[in-house]
Amino acid sequence: MPRSVLPFLMFQGDAEAALEFYRATIPGAEVDRVERYGEGEQVPAGRFKSARLTLAGQEIMVLDSPPVHDFTFTPSFSFHVECADEDEVRTLAEALAQDGATMMPVGNYGFSRLFAWVSDHFGVSWQLNCA
Repeated sequence: MPRSVLPFLMFQGDAEAALEFYRATIPGAEVDRVERYGEGEQVPAGRFKSARLTLAGQEIMVLDSPPVHDFTFTPSFSFHVECADEDEVRTLAEALAQDGATMMPVGNYGFSRLFAWVSDHFGVSWQLNCA
């Protein structure tokens, strides 16, 4: 039996900027266990390597991959956020979609009184719901 299961986000050079954006944008977001590359590793010492991000009690592992890959994030994986109220849905949707994309604008889609699905400028997808 696994000891734990964590969502894992791999960035390619902008993980630290993403974490700062999430900390500033999402209420209660916390970043801890930050690890930086040391001397003799594959990238310059001091560069961001990994961290743990906590959103609403959910821990997420974040890595900044030194090699550039032929893939990135896809909307088929997203964070589903149960927001406290309609204002939070609207505020987060606007902030997260800034320089990103909107797949489903803020609206009532029948399954929720207010819902939005956006992608931030790092490519991470967010479903924002007010049940």
